[in-house]
Amino acid sequence: MIAEQDRGGAFFGRRKGHKLRDNHARLLAEVLPRLRLPAGTDKLAPAGLFPHPVREVWLEIGFGGGEHLLARARENPDIGFIGCEPFVNGMAKLLAGVEEHAIANLRVWDDDATLVLPRLPEASIGRVFVLYPDPWPKRRHRKRRFIGEETLAALARVMRPGAELRFATDIDDYAAWALARIDRSGLFAWRAERADDWRRPWTGWPGTRYEAKALREGRLPMYLTFVRR
Repeated sequence: MIAEQDRGGAFFGRRKGHKLRDNHARLLAEVLPRLRLPAGTDKLAPAGLFPHPVREVWLEIGFGGGEHLLARARENPDIGFIGCEPFVNGMAKLLAGVEEHAIANLRVWDDDATLVLPRLPEASIGRVFVLYPDPWPKRRHRKRRFIGEETLAALARVMRPGAELRFATDIDDYAAWALARIDRSGLFAWRAERADDWRRPWTGWPGTRYEAKALREGRLPMYLTFVRR
């Protein structure tokens, strides 16, 4: 497990935003306990976390308001999804979508994703999404960026060979940071062959609220795909 003191604090910022609406508070009280991964340090059996058999399990780290995670879960009912998000308001939005669309192939974790990674078996995850993580732009905070040597090693351990790591950001510096560390790790291969491979989003991309805000403010997203060697 990656200790917070070693990276200068958590990978995420605030835990809660505006006051929750009554329905969101209800969802956190009633639905979250049912979908939350078991607490503790015991190993998890990813395929056994869902009420029906799944052909593989995908992981999204920091799902924000859940727009992408909900869309992927709905279009892939034969895949199990694990979503990690410590921001309470984002979790509430996701749970609202789960209830509205009766999604059954989704489990969640409302704390640091690095507490989950050591509990997953080797080569148990078929795809990982890290979409618009906190960029921590100040130089003294950059060690808190999620993409780093230790987290890349932890992700590589749980990803099967050939599994994709999909990373999106609208911060040029973070894209360069990620590319340098992923290349140095030797654990993943960048799939881009031409500029459009990182300028255009993935097939079926639903967009996110954060991405829409970035576009309004004139920042262009980058969509980087890496494959576990």
